[in-house]
Formats: sequence, structure tokens, C-alpha cells
Amino acid sequence: MDATERKAATAGAGDGARAGSVALSVVVPAYNEEARLRPTLDAIRAHLRADPDRWGEWELIVVDDGSTDGTAAIAAEAAAHEPRIQLLRSDGNHGKGHALRQGVLASHGRRVLVTDADLATPIDELDRLDKQLTADGDGAAIGSRAHPDASIEVRQLALREWLGRLGNRLIRLVAVDGISDTQCGFKLFDGERARAAFAESRLDGWSIDVEILRHFRRSGWPVTEVPVRWAHQPGSKVRPLDYGKVLLELARLRAGERTADRTADQAADGTADRADGRRPRGLRGPRGLRRTDLAVAGLFLLVSLFLYKGLWADLDHAYLADAGSDQNQWEWFFRVTADNVVHLRNPLFTTLQNFPDGVNLMANTVMLGLSVPLTPVTLVFGPTVTWALVLTLGLTATAISWYRLFARRLVRDRRAAALGAALAAFAPPMMSHANAHPNFLVLFMIPVIIDRALRLCVRPGAGVGAGATDEDIEDPDGEAEGRRVLRDGVLLGLFVTYQIFLGEEPLLLAVMGMLLFALAYAVVRRDVARAALRPLLLGLGYALQVCLPLLAFPLYWQFFGPQSYHSVLHGDNAGNSPLAFLEFSGRALLGDETTADALAMNRTEQNAFYGWPLIALAFGIVVWLWRLAVVRALAFTAVAAALLSMGPKIRIPFTDVVLTGPWRALAHQPLFESVIESRVAMICAPALGALVALAADRLAAHRAEAEANADAADVDTPDADAYTDTESGEPEPGDRARARWRRHRLVGLAAVAAALIPIVPTALPVRDRPDVPQFIADGMYRAYVSEGESVVPVPLPDPGSAEALHWQSATGLGFSVPGGYFNGPWGKERMGIYGAPARYTSNLLRDVRYSGQAPVIGANWRAQARFDLAFWRAGVVVLAPQANDAALYETVEKLLGRPGKRIGGVWIWDLPPTGGAGAVRTG
Repeated sequence: MDATERKAATAGAGDGARAGSVALSVVVPAYNEEARLRPTLDAIRAHLRADPDRWGEWELIVVDDGSTDGTAAIAAEAAAHEPRIQLLRSDGNHGKGHALRQGVLASHGRRVLVTDADLATPIDELDRLDKQLTADGDGAAIGSRAHPDASIEVRQLALREWLGRLGNRLIRLVAVDGISDTQCGFKLFDGERARAAFAESRLDGWSIDVEILRHFRRSGWPVTEVPVRWAHQPGSKVRPLDYGKVLLELARLRAGERTADRTADQAADGTADRADGRRPRGLRGPRGLRRTDLAVAGLFLLVSLFLYKGLWADLDHAYLADAGSDQNQWEWFFRVTADNVVHLRNPLFTTLQNFPDGVNLMANTVMLGLSVPLTPVTLVFGPTVTWALVLTLGLTATAISWYRLFARRLVRDRRAAALGAALAAFAPPMMSHANAHPNFLVLFMIPVIIDRALRLCVRPGAGVGAGATDEDIEDPDGEAEGRRVLRDGVLLGLFVTYQIFLGEEPLLLAVMGMLLFALAYAVVRRDVARAALRPLLLGLGYALQVCLPLLAFPLYWQFFGPQSYHSVLHGDNAGNSPLAFLEFSGRALLGDETTADALAMNRTEQNAFYGWPLIALAFGIVVWLWRLAVVRALAFTAVAAALLSMGPKIRIPFTDVVLTGPWRALAHQPLFESVIESRVAMICAPALGALVALAADRLAAHRAEAEANADAADVDTPDADAYTDTESGEPEPGDRARARWRRHRLVGLAAVAAALIPIVPTALPVRDRPDVPQFIADGMYRAYVSEGESVVPVPLPDPGSAEALHWQSATGLGFSVPGGYFNGPWGKERMGIYGAPARYTSNLLRDVRYSGQAPVIGANWRAQARFDLAFWRAGVVVLAPQANDAALYETVEKLLGRPGKRIGGVWIWDLPPTGGAGAVRTG
């Protein structure tokens, strides 16, 4: 900044009274505008004075950019009659960018309107921009003549229009794409963000608005195009050669940004020193916050490590206490995938489990998107290390991904984004699945998919423009926007494809949440929905063209390949009770296991349990911020997801009343029939996280506003009457104003803390896992099992007890087992079930294990056992030490007609060759 700009910046920053009280600043750059300036100033003043309740205290800043006519005199005369009009003068003609920067930096308004001196867009169009900016919350609302609802009352000459379109196309190609009208000189900004952006600007010419709104885009601040009335005014200052100058300025801007990015990276990494030899404290803008981002990521990692500290403390023996058989299952998935990759076998099928029929791995949650790239880790360190890494780093990555989405799309304050992301990633339902279901915990691609979908709906920067009498440039033919939609659609398709290989059900739930949000937002903001519909549908079409070829074979294998199935039986009581939303989960800081267990299917399916304080807080936030369209859409999404999660029948607590739930319409539809409906409540986690982030962001913003208000109360100016004591009517002293705002902020923060502290997750408990029997660990089984035969554990592994899967994964998958823990078909209708279809012998052994009673065994049972063992191609039957093993030994002895042999810490029954040598181990 030069001396003139520094003086303007000092004025804008130093006048605390005005900074706290001015609602609107209007900045008009002017160069040789004596013929048009006075009518413009009169029109602006008349419009703002006509509705004092709406506009409150305002100021109108005219920046004379070295005019050689009577422009300055006209502005000075207007200022003499209206104290709220100010005149700033440059020492020469530096350009529109210089003039705007000088005016904006001298402004004090909570909002800043920049408009051309010709007022080609009438001042009453300010109402539209103000309404839009209020709905968006902050950012910028810019006038657009290319919007379908815009009105062009007087058009330019055909040649000027053609030049304008060509120039705009080139500008978009170099600097911004996807913007319908970059040049309309009528733009309304959030004041604080405008002053920050102009303070960072460097360009002095026509490209200033491109630079400013490009700054908004890079900062993740919303910018929306608003349709306006516009009429061409004679006397335009833009000449054909000016477009070449604009392109040169933008080229210099891009080069400068790349240099600044490298400098920011060095500063963020602590590698760049200041001139005085000290390390820099940080840079402004999104890259300047790299240290904050790294600190947030580090905090998320520490939280994840704390949650899994018991697991990491003893990877050889620790087993998550609430995991059931899932830890054994997932370690087996990681190990079998690595084995298939190394031996170049089909990664979508294996017969190592459920021998000899096998398991359709694509139809199970194998997470090929992680298990395949982590193959080296699994082979070198073992599947337990892979399991621990996936849980810990996957949870961390998910939190970071939500943080990036919230910081980029939702809020300005990084701390607010971190708080919301923490709730989205570490919410009680997520912590329930953290025990056993990494496919519902590792969701880092979901925010990425949401962000890419939003890119299709919202134009980049939502309308970056460049101003003065730049209305000579109108909407181009949309070629750049077409390229953007193609790029974003292709990326969306790739992201969705990858998520398919991480977890299909979480993706389905995410799509449900996005549809609920989009429906609500479209109702509230029909104009945005209309503008977004075409690029969104086009982008989704591109995404499908990418997805379908990549997924055609895997999905065919999943739904029509060996051991495929349709639907999954979960029972009739899989919905959430309304009470589950009000209680705390069993592993929450203030939770009670007994209460939570009574309201959930099991400890890995506590899919609600947000607690009544958080529900109350969310209600309060919605009431407080109801004017924001995003808040209304988030509220609808959370409520709708909660209702759907209650299942087809909703029982009203403490009554006999049962209502039909909305899930009934989806319960038997394709894909939805396999969903555990209580999991739909997981959609509430990011919705609640977003609401909390918005509230925290507003509280942080109010802190700065409170300081400005207190400064206003400290001085005796006409602006101070906006801050009066509600009882006496006298101006409040600054200290009292600060104390009042501090109390309001503390109350808000206390409410957030009271809602979140009860559901803070505690470290996940672990137990000792049984050692692998020596008979298996030392490979003794190989002497009893020929190729094509199986090891038959007693009882057979099933979803309730799958320790045999650990035997396999811990010893290199040297043998197959019948039964197992997986999803597979049952019956002629191929209904999906957990585990292998029951056989008489497997049911008998399971019943003995749980009852401890050996039944009477007759000839029929012995014949059935021989038949089942032949089906399983059993080479050896193995009974390891366990509960009720004496009854199990007696039963097997009677079934086989001979005693077992004790070897390697287990009882075994060696069986004659089955003739199954031609069978294959895996697909």
C-alpha cells in the first residue's frame, strides 16, 4: 500500500466508534465523472434515508482517482450538505483497483457495497443483494446480468457485447471459471472480509474485483450471483485494449499467488525466516492457517490414540472388549486380501472360510480400498497392526476430512470447524462402531464426496467478478463452466468408486443425508436450486459414466457371483427407540452401560445416544439461527434421519401407542432392505456437528463485534446512541458493554460445553484374547490335512464365536475351515444371513457349547455327523480349551465313536482321507 492507502487503512482501523456502529458503507470510485456523479450520490442518499430502520447508520465514500474535471468539487459539495458522505482523493490517476482499495480500507461498515459512478445497476437493487447476503450469513453477493431472472433494460452495441463476451471468456480461462457474469459493477461484501481481502490485494487496474473475489474463493468464503436490473450508460471508461491489460494483470496475479503459496508453505513448515531473523508468526489466508490445521490434525490423532490406547499397548494379546467376533473377522479380512494380492488370486472370493462353498468377499465389508494398499503392512507386521492402524488413522482422517469441509464450506473460524468436526467424527454412534466396524468409522471420503457435489451445485467462488464500468462484459457461452462440471463430475465418480471399496452402506446413508439436505435447501432457496440443477445433473451423469465401467464387474460379482445373496435378515426390532436419542451411550463420559444396553441391539449398534443436552442445544441453535437457510436444511436433515431410524413401527415410550414410521416405505426396497434402520441416525452426527460449528462460529464473530461495540460506547459520538442502556436510555460505558457481551458469549460457550462434555468418549476397553493353540501355531495340523481338506474346529466358527479365524490369520492362512463369520446366502431364495447355513452337526455342537450338556447320541446323529464331515471334507477335528469343553469332548467322542488324541494343547480326531485333493483353497 502507498501512503494514501495507509492513511485510509489507519482511518478505517482507528475510528472505533464508527467501526462499531456503521451498518453499511457504500464505496464509489470516480474518475472524471462530473456529469454523472451528483445524480448517483443523490439517488444513493435518498434510498438509504428512505428506510432508516433497515439501513441504520451508513456512510458513502467517494474516491476521486486523480480526476482532471470537477468530480472532486461535486463530491465535496455533496459532503458539505450530508455529513455521512466522505471524499477521499488520490494524488494521481492510479486506476480503479487503487481507488477501490483506498475506499474499502477507509470504510467502517459491517457491510460494504461497491458500485460504479454511473449507477447502471439502480441502487434499489441493493435490497436483493442484502437479502441474499443475509441468507448466506457472510461472504459476498454480486450483481449478475447473466442470471435467468436478470433484467437488461438498455443493451450495449453488438460489437461491445461481443468484445465483452470474448474478454470475459479469456478472464475466466486465466483466473476464474464457471462464473456467469464477472463484470457487473455492483457488489455487496461482508465488511470485515472485504477489508481483509482488499488489504491483501495488489492490482490497481480493472482486474481488482477478480483478485478480490478470487481471494474469497481461495478463502472458502461464499459468493453468490444475484439477478439485477441493468441499463447500459453512455460514457464507459472500458476500451477494447483494456482487456489485454486485464489479462496481463491476472497473469501477474497468478504468478504472484504461486510465489505466495510457496512462501506460505515455508512459513507453515517453519522454514521461512523474517527479515529480523525471527520465525514468522504465520500468514493470513487459508494457507497461512497451515499451522492451525496441523495442530487440529495432531489433536485428532492424539484423541484417536487415546481411544485405542489399550489396543496399542499390547497388540499381541489385546482384543477390543465390545467387539464381539468382529476383530477376528476384520483381521481375517485384511489377511486374506493380502494373501490374494500376493498370490494374484481373485480378491473378490475365497474358500478359506465356509469351506467348501466359500465367501463372496465383494458381498462382505472387506474394505478393499484399504486392505489392498495396506497389504505390505499386513504381511510384514501382521493383520492386528493393520487393524489398529485402520481404526486409529482412519478415525483421525475422518475427523480431519470433516474439519476441512466445515472450514471450507460452512464456517470461518477454524476452532468452530474443529469443534463441529470432532462431534461429527467422535459422536456416540461412531464410538459404538469404533469397537468393531471400521467401515462405519473410516468415513474420510464422505466429506470429500459432499464437497465435490457442492462444487457442482455452487459455482466456484459463486460469482467472482471484476468491476468499475465493466458491465461491458456479459455472460460467455459457458465453455469454462462445462469444463469445470466435467472435471468435478469425473472426480466425483472416482471418489464414489473408491468409497464403494471402503463401504457401500455408509455411502448409501451419506446419499440419503445429502438428498434430505438438498430437498430442504431447495425448498428454502428455490433460486439456488434452479441454478444448481443443470450442472448437478450433468456432473452426476459424468460421475456415472466413470463409476459404471469401473464397478461393473465388482458389482456383478457381488450381486450375481458365487455365494451372492440379496437382502440381509436383521430381525423386526432394529429401529431406535425415541429414548435412545436422549440417553448417553454406555462408553460416554456420563453414560451408563445398563441403560444403553437396554436401548440398543448390542454395544456396536448404539446408533443414537446423542444425549438430551445436545438435543436441547441443537434446538436452541436452530431457533437462534433460523434465518440461515443452511440451518433450516440441517435441522430438517437431522429430524428426518432420526424419524427414519426409528424403523417401520415407532413405539411411544411409556405407552402402548405404536405409530407407523416413515421407514416402512423403504424397508422392503432394493438396497434399503439390507440396512439396519437404526444406523440412519448416524446421519445426525455431521448434521449436529455442522450446527454446533455454526453456533461456535457466531460466538467467535460476536466476540470481535462486542469489542467494536464497546469501543463505540466509550466515545461521545452520534453513533453511540445505537448502544444505550435498555432501562435508562443513556449510553452504556464501554466496560459495561464489554461485560455484557462477554456474559452472552460465556453463556453460549457454557451451553455448548454442557451439551458436549457428557458425550465425550472414553478409552475403548480391551480384554486378553486367547492364544492360538500350539497345534495350529506350530503347524502340527499339516500332518493331518491334505490339499483340499479342512480343519474342523469344535464348535464351528460362527458370528457368536469366531476364534478359529484368528487361528488362520495369525498363522498364514495355511488351512480352510467350514462355517465362519461372514454374510452369505441361505435357502433357495438366497436370503442373506450371518455365517454359514446351519447343518445338523454344527447346530448340535453350538448348542452343547452354550448349554454345557452332552445329549444322547444315537445312530442317526452319528450318520449325520459322517455326512456333514464329508461335506466339509474334514481332515481333522480340533477341540481347543474353552468353556464347556468337557461336554463338547463327550459329544464329539460319541459322534465319531472313538476318543480323541491330545496333542499341541488341543484334542484332535484324525479322519480318513476325504478324496477332496482336487478341491481348490481359494478362488
